[in-house]
Parts: sequence; structure tokens; C-alpha cells
Amino acid sequence: MPKIAFIGAGSTIFAKNLIGDMLLRPGIDPVTIALHDIDQERLGTSEIVARRVADSVDCQAEIIATTDRRQALEQADYVIAMFQVAGYEPGTVIDFEVPKRYGLRQTIGDTIGIGGIMRGLRTIPVMLDIARDMEELCPDALLLNYVNPMSILCLALNRATSICSIGLCHSVQDTVRSLAYDLKTPQEEIQYLCAGINHMAFYLSLEHKGESLYPALHKIVTDGRVPAGNRVRYEMLERLGYFVTESSVHLSEYVPWFIKRDRPDLISKFNIPLDEYPRRCREQIKGGDALRADLEDPSMPLPVELSSEYASRIIASIESGTEDCINGNVMNDGLIDNLPANCVVEVPIKLGTPGTGYEPQPVGALPPHLAALIQTNVNVHLLTVEAALTGKREHIYHAAMMDPHTAAELDLDQIWSLVDDLIEAHGDWLPAYH
Repeated sequence: MPKIAFIGAGSTIFAKNLIGDMLLRPGIDPVTIALHDIDQERLGTSEIVARRVADSVDCQAEIIATTDRRQALEQADYVIAMFQVAGYEPGTVIDFEVPKRYGLRQTIGDTIGIGGIMRGLRTIPVMLDIARDMEELCPDALLLNYVNPMSILCLALNRATSICSIGLCHSVQDTVRSLAYDLKTPQEEIQYLCAGINHMAFYLSLEHKGESLYPALHKIVTDGRVPAGNRVRYEMLERLGYFVTESSVHLSEYVPWFIKRDRPDLISKFNIPLDEYPRRCREQIKGGDALRADLEDPSMPLPVELSSEYASRIIASIESGTEDCINGNVMNDGLIDNLPANCVVEVPIKLGTPGTGYEPQPVGALPPHLAALIQTNVNVHLLTVEAALTGKREHIYHAAMMDPHTAAELDLDQIWSLVDDLIEAHGDWLPAYH
């Protein structure tokens, strides 16, 4: 009877989807689900929802809810991390509003960019505390991380702890779904090989019945049928020859070419929604009370169906020994030849293998221009983690200096001053740096 601990279970909708996956997926029932959050009210809602989900699918599930993280982790077999340090306010507000004083604008700010760097620095200490609790209470548990910035956190976990972890995202499978729609091709009939880093992996092959789908994707561009919300990715397809996993909203701030203070025409041409993540946060907060009431109301419908998330597939394969394959984030241990060995990469992972239950698959060398572009993001990952693990303030400056979007907009004096202002604004949410 596996025990699955959800750390950050107050993210109720995401928790509901993952719990539904666990209870619907063959090979996991019966199961113990331990829900943890520091917010008692949100945790209470998630507990009600978990019990409603279990009742609706008639599953043998023991549900535990606690604000004591150690209790949730004790003797866990799997730990799912799904939290956000400092939340929308003050965290996200600071990450967006302080850079605006310098003319530096963002869309999401959770992966790299100055927002991703600061989110990483806030989150790494908490993630390492969780891992140290795991080393004591459930040292053999597998940590499945959904927290951003994904690559930065997975790298810190691998460098500073003994815990086995896989970083999980939905960008690979969700992009295939959106491409299937664009191509008018059934998603289940598309075969692909995808590799790179989280939010910047590329479909090295994309086929339908043995034929490449890339000519059809290029024809979408020449026919003028590019979806309005996906112009950045299709532009990059034309420039690079390969399609990237993460959305145009995200990708526009991972590279130096689309968001520029002196080029408002680019924002319009590529339909880039600046301040998109704060907008989403405000919408969620605005509708939070009504949503909570609906979720807790037993008379309201609560549909439960399998999501596209990978976590339940991993657990089901390990528990039952059945084979499967997903894309996940792990250390580059001979997986991508032309990226550094000390970075985290996103590659196919074979599930159900004897021993560990999973086996990352080597993909060889990426096309050189893709590896070069990815390296610009890897530089930021490496320097942010270096700052967090050494406590050296200088590496925060270095990470910001190397960030593609920040460097395209600000000079060196501005970058250093911005970092100083952000550290001061975050106050006790950050450890002391020297």
C-alpha cells in the first residue's frame, strides 16, 4: 500500500487532478494519500476534495491531511512537490514590479529571467529543507517535483541532497496536443522524440505513420494559419527548423529577440501578453471563494478523469512493473552529449525497468544551434544554484548578467542595481548573502 505525500496540497485544483489520476490509474489502488500545506483553510478544502474524489471512483484510499510536513513525509514512498514560496504577494508582485522600474518587462517570470532567478533563490532553501526531512523520514522515496523554476530546483536537489528526484512538467505532452489540433491529426497517432531542458526542449522527430510532420508545420506558416497565441514558437520554428515545447508566452522571455523597450511593434506583431502571470494570479484570487464553495459542496458535480500529468504513470509503472515512457528532468548523466554534465536535462524516461523502476534514455548530441540556444539558459541555472548553495551574492549578479532577456534590456550598472533592489525588497524571504 504505497504512501504518496503531497507537499503544497493547498493548490486544490492541481491536487484534485493528481489525486484523481492516482485513484483512476490501475496499479496504485489501495493507497495512502498524505496532504500537507501550511495554509489550514486551503488544506481543509483539498481534504474535502480528495475524499469526494475517492468516493466518486470507489477507491480504497486512506486520506490524511496535516500541517505537519514531517508527519506527511514519514514513511512515504513518493513525494510530490507542488508549492510556491511567497505566493502572489509578496513574491510575484516583487518579481514583476521592481524590474518594471528599470523598464524590464516579463510575461511569466517563473523559469529564468530575473523573476525566475529570484523565485529560485526563494524556493531552493525550502526545497532543500524538504529533502533533508526526506533523508531522515523516507530516504528511499522518489521525489516528483512540479515546482518552478524546474531546472534550477532539480539541479539544487541533485547537488545538495541524496534524494532521488524527477522533475515533471506538462509542456511536452500538451504541446503535442496543440500541434495535433493545428495539424488536424489525432494526437494518439503522433510519434515524437523530444529532448533539451525544461521549457526549452525540442521535437527532434515528429511523425505520423512514419512521415515527418515538419513540412506540414512549415505549411501552416506559409499559409498564414499560425494561431494568434503561438506566433513566437512558429517564428522560432522557421528560424531553427525545430518546434519547442513551452508556450509562446513563456518562450518570449527566454530569448533576447521579442520583448524590447524600444520595439513596441514586436509586442504587437508576436502577440506577447506582458504581465501575464500576475494577471492569472489576480483572476484566481478573485474567483477563489466561489470556487472553494463549489468544491466543498457535495451537491455540486466533481468530474474525475485522467489528466495529462505524468506523476501517476510513474508511480503505477514502478508499483506494477509495467512499462511506459514519459519525459522528465534529471541530471545529464551521459544523456545529451553536447550539454554540460552538471546541468539538468529533459529527456525520455523509460518506466517499469527492474531495480530503480525508471531509466532516463540517452539521445546523443542535439543539433548544434539548439544546444547553443539551450546553453544560454543553462548558464542561468548553474549560476543561480551556485549563489544559493554558496551564499555568494556575486553569483546572483552573474546569473542576471547572463540571462538573455535581462542582458538584452539593461546595462551592467542597471543589472547590479536591480539585483540589489530585489534582494532588499524580498527581505526575509531570502537567506543572507555575502
